[in-house]
Amino acid sequence: MEQKTCIAMIPCPGLSHLIPFVEFAKLLVLHHNNFHVTFLIPTLGSPTPSTKSILNSLPPNIDFTFLPQINIQDLPPNIHIATQMKLTVKHSIPYLHQEVNKIVTCSKTNFVGLVFDLFSSDVIDIAKKFNLMSYIFATSSVISLQFCLNLPKLDESVSFEFMDTTKTFDIPVSNVSFKVNDFPDPVLFGRSSETYKAFLCACQILSLVDGVIINSFTYLEHDAIKSIQDIICVYPVGPIIQRESKSKENKLECITWLNNKPSKSVLFISFGSGGALTHEQINEIAFGLESSGCNFLWVIRIPNKHSSSAYFSGSSKKGNFNYTLDDDPLNYLPLGFLERTKDQGLVVPSWAPQVEILSHSSTGGFLTHCGWSSSLEGLVYGVPMIAWPLFAEQRMNAASLTDVFKVAVRPKIDDEDGIVKGEEVARVIKIIMNQYSRDGEGLQLRKRIEDLRVEAAAAAVSEDGSSRRALSSLVLKWEERVTLRN
Repeated sequence: MEQKTCIAMIPCPGLSHLIPFVEFAKLLVLHHNNFHVTFLIPTLGSPTPSTKSILNSLPPNIDFTFLPQINIQDLPPNIHIATQMKLTVKHSIPYLHQEVNKIVTCSKTNFVGLVFDLFSSDVIDIAKKFNLMSYIFATSSVISLQFCLNLPKLDESVSFEFMDTTKTFDIPVSNVSFKVNDFPDPVLFGRSSETYKAFLCACQILSLVDGVIINSFTYLEHDAIKSIQDIICVYPVGPIIQRESKSKENKLECITWLNNKPSKSVLFISFGSGGALTHEQINEIAFGLESSGCNFLWVIRIPNKHSSSAYFSGSSKKGNFNYTLDDDPLNYLPLGFLERTKDQGLVVPSWAPQVEILSHSSTGGFLTHCGWSSSLEGLVYGVPMIAWPLFAEQRMNAASLTDVFKVAVRPKIDDEDGIVKGEEVARVIKIIMNQYSRDGEGLQLRKRIEDLRVEAAAAAVSEDGSSRRALSSLVLKWEERVTLRN
């Protein structure tokens, strides 16, 4: 029997990183069935039920191993999520070494390379030790990758001025200036912080890998891809998204409700698997929704002052948050809101089947936290967006969606208290949800995202699509390594 070519993938903790890795692995073995993928998964505490569900449904050509759990007590207290992810992987290096050694010594496969996350970049030392090819799978945009590639040069060549959040900074793509305040979280902590130093170290490793696999497509980010091709070998293989939600929680209720609403009349509101809002901000969103008169489907979780509070848990159960009231998120809505809007909206706690909702004919808008996977899902299904970033690189994604891709509108934050007021919520809703407008900003958003929807399908589905060609080019590199070894 012919030996399969083996790739090991090492995502960092967090569902928003694991899911794109899994979907890429499934795409790889679907179109190239001579490949086998092994997931080696660092864990901070016990794997969540969502994580187990995703991994237990993998096809035969993909297997997985949970590495021994890292105890959160072994990490420094009160560290940023990015640092927490990186340290989790770093503490798992001895276990990763053991597992990679097992695969190397196995005679059943041709083991050629490691694919890992930006925050799993310490894995590169293992790749070098075992003479394996090394690739980063970027779970964000090419523009974000471009920023990461430029950060080491910035760090060496400019003063602290580029940390001034009142300023803008040019990233050489589409002649767009990004506000420093929209840079990824770790940069804004300042050069002296451990969070910044860990992020800078990860960015420096980009120049040492054999290539970067990225979940984007050429038509969407042509200029950004072109600007980095001389620096690093990049493979835009996206858009790679989930085509079916794994959990059935709230699914029947959501789809039944959507089936009774007019075409493109519903605004879907979700802040991803890891985002949270303050109680005050939830009240303002409720006010804006009610006053807009727009149909809405809102996924709500218990409020928290930390926007990333649900990131690792993937849950909004009491104990992950600082509130002590009943743990039903609906209890935090304004008094009488559900009754007053019972014909206008549906509010579901904690989770909803996002893919099925975005692909439903009744959905006409998407208020999103701008995680890259959610942004791509909005693009794939042609749903104009309200960009509402919370943490990580989401603000840079929001700026890209609005200023570069031109498929979203971004609400203005009140300068005094740092929240988006209800009047502003209603204003942006009306921009993207007025489907009968024959002019103005909303019409242009809908035209642009329809164009990108068509191009996204062409890139990923057509055998001659740009993303399919990029994947084939990557596979050829791995097969050449097998040939050289044999």
